[in-house]
Amino acid sequence: MNPGTRSIAGARAGALLGIVACAFSGPGQAVTEADYLDELPVVLSVSRLAQPQNDAPAAVSVIDQDMIRASGFRDIPDLLRLVPGFSVAYTRDNSWAVGYHGVADAFSRRFQVLVDGRSIYNPAYGSVNWTELPLSIDDVERIEVVRGPNAATYGANAFFAVINIVSKHASQTPGTFASVQYGEQGMAGTTLRHGGGTGDLRYRFTFSRQSRDRFETDIVDNNGPEELYERSHTSVLSGRADYRLSATDEVSAQFGLTKGDWRAGRFFSAEEPTEQDVTSQFVQFKFRRSLNADDEWMVQAYFSRNDLDAPNQSAVCVDNNNGNIVACPGGVPQPPRYTGIGIDVEAGIDVLQTRANLEFLLNRRLSPDWRLSMGGDWRHESATSVRYFNTREKLEGSLARAFANLEWRAHPRWLLQGGAMLEHHYFTGTDISPRVAVNYSLADDHTLRLNVSQAYRSPTFFEQKGDLAYFSTTGILLEQVFSRTPVDLKPERILSREIGYVGRYAPGNLQWDVKLFRDTVYDSIDNGHVNNDRDLPLEFRNRGEFQLQGGDIQASWHPVREFRLNVQYARVFIETGAGVDTDVGLSAPHNQYSVLARYDWDSGWSASAGIYRSSDMKWLSDGDATQAYTRVDLRLARRWSWQGREVEAAVVGQNLGEDYAEFRDTNIFSRRVYGSLSFAW
Repeated sequence: MNPGTRSIAGARAGALLGIVACAFSGPGQAVTEADYLDELPVVLSVSRLAQPQNDAPAAVSVIDQDMIRASGFRDIPDLLRLVPGFSVAYTRDNSWAVGYHGVADAFSRRFQVLVDGRSIYNPAYGSVNWTELPLSIDDVERIEVVRGPNAATYGANAFFAVINIVSKHASQTPGTFASVQYGEQGMAGTTLRHGGGTGDLRYRFTFSRQSRDRFETDIVDNNGPEELYERSHTSVLSGRADYRLSATDEVSAQFGLTKGDWRAGRFFSAEEPTEQDVTSQFVQFKFRRSLNADDEWMVQAYFSRNDLDAPNQSAVCVDNNNGNIVACPGGVPQPPRYTGIGIDVEAGIDVLQTRANLEFLLNRRLSPDWRLSMGGDWRHESATSVRYFNTREKLEGSLARAFANLEWRAHPRWLLQGGAMLEHHYFTGTDISPRVAVNYSLADDHTLRLNVSQAYRSPTFFEQKGDLAYFSTTGILLEQVFSRTPVDLKPERILSREIGYVGRYAPGNLQWDVKLFRDTVYDSIDNGHVNNDRDLPLEFRNRGEFQLQGGDIQASWHPVREFRLNVQYARVFIETGAGVDTDVGLSAPHNQYSVLARYDWDSGWSASAGIYRSSDMKWLSDGDATQAYTRVDLRLARRWSWQGREVEAAVVGQNLGEDYAEFRDTNIFSRRVYGSLSFAW
């Protein structure tokens, strides 16, 4: 097959995935990933055009349903361990830290994370509320991860990577599905889903309740014995309906509700609330018209709301001699006006965040050799928190942006792509994020890629207007933790240069994806003490520049139907310039790899093993330096039919080696086992 023919085949493969992802499946058809992932994966997230992986203008990883099942993971952030260069850790207070090539903290501020095209990073801190996603892991179709800046397509926050979580179309979930999980370390879960429909209408409803207690509860740190409050119960109700209006038109609607009853905090951090009540909701509507595989347009609107209520139910006592916040005597929760000065109940955490978004997308083939993707969106977002902004006023702003990506098949072996995003942000004004990429086909299924791009990340509400302080019940300022920055922050800017290779060796069904990169970050936003005086509060400033360089490798080997192996490796180094915290240079593990192997027997038995290795690193924000670790997970499962039901039973062992620390040296992840049982009919 020559490259020109291969491009047509790639377009056809893209058409198939576009049909699946855009939900134009016929009634009752259950389309699986095997329909389009046997060859080089077809991806949608890089340029908004359906492309074979070797035609994409940037490196991209696909986590499919087989990988999700084989990993044994039940929390979506854990799945990112299967992507080269990603560091994942549970922090505390029911939050996760995720980093790509280092610079990893508890907020994931430099990612764009999408669920079915809906942005889920929150406007207050720019963080990702992974734990309260209104989405069951059983409803995830696949996850596409663009490994590198992609602001030319997704704008602000598509800075280091884009994580696009795609849920299953309603036609893929017919009938009833029920599953339960139960295991050590407080792990328990229940999922119940029902899908159905009539005529051109398909729908599904999913209810899930998950319980976790991530770490060993009793720990020892500098304060002596301490108790971690981390047990959580999270309930999710979600629904999706897809209605086919005609052969070309479809409308879909989704909603999701999350209710979290969480424990949080530590005994010796008595100013931190030990309970968190979390609610989140969203509604999303989408209309799509698809005339053919290369000509379609889409309009989408969504609204999301996240509410965190964490009342401070125990007093924080203050030493009258020096004014420092201390634990109350005897370790017993005390009323607000116990000896010393107590923190008012209103010092608890209350945060309300909203986002409304309207988006338009147009894909069109201009000629046999030219394709165009263009669109724009308008967004309004707000944040309200007395705790973090020291005001009852709502902070809000609107942003608008427009983008275009153009693809030109200049020669059967040459594919040129260029694009840019024009964005106006409420804090930083107007910026342009361009990208240029050249893909050269060395031979059939072997492609070399060159990519240069620029991206921006605008400051969050907290970075620009954060004002965190503790007051006594009589209004006396006890401690100013963060003070509002007196200057207008500039957006962070990244210049990324990438050389990539994507290859497929047909005889052994071996696929390779290699990336070498050199990224420079300018005007990085970070916090530090005013005038470098530790007795003064923290504030955010543009601190300087740093450089990341290294390489990623991912490989997939599928020599026979029964066996599949996925391997990922990353090697990263960070050089920091003047003004940048030296911890940034330590935030990337120099060596990191993962291996996921699985084997399926015709009898219904399957076995899989995952190995996850990270060298030592320093987590930023309030994280610690953590030691190198190797984690080994095993899963054994069997599927069979029973009275018309498809049944699967599995047992999963996690971290079967030595205990290791995540994010903080007190967060001890120990060996644990859980079992699961599911029915489908």
